[in-house]
Amino acid sequence: MILTKKPFAKANIVGGSLAPGITGTVNFYSAHNGTLVVAEIYNLPKTVPPTSNSAPINPFGFHIHEGNTCEQGNPSDPFQAAMGHYNPANMPHPIHAGDMPVLIGNNGYAFLAFYTDRFTPGQVVGRAVIIHQNPDDFRSQPAGNAGKRLACGIIKRV
Repeated sequence: MILTKKPFAKANIVGGSLAPGITGTVNFYSAHNGTLVVAEIYNLPKTVPPTSNSAPINPFGFHIHEGNTCEQGNPSDPFQAAMGHYNPANMPHPIHAGDMPVLIGNNGYAFLAFYTDRFTPGQVVGRAVIIHQNPDDFRSQPAGNAGKRLACGIIKRV
């Protein structure tokens, strides 16, 4: 597999009203007939918002969504303008192009690198990356029952 020296595209992740401390990046590298996705995320919550006495959460759902905005909208259910999962081939869940592996946080930090042939970096430029409150269950239709949207970033060509 040959990688370019710099990513083709990048999303800067920012937390919304339910988890404002989340920050990070998701880089998209052109790779043999697909994409290498590299995510580094900071300040993931250790409990379900809004109280510290809530149950711990981990891992976190991680998807590319159809929309091209990270407009927060309703503070109790942010980022709905990002729409549903990126799914150009109209596939059932969990094989949408936008379905990605879960993020596993360790003291609020997560690092994930994986290869996919479901999209190229150019196909996802302008779309939103969403971090969800719960892990994807890989069964529920149409989107895996991953819960509320905690953070968002728009994929931009570098």
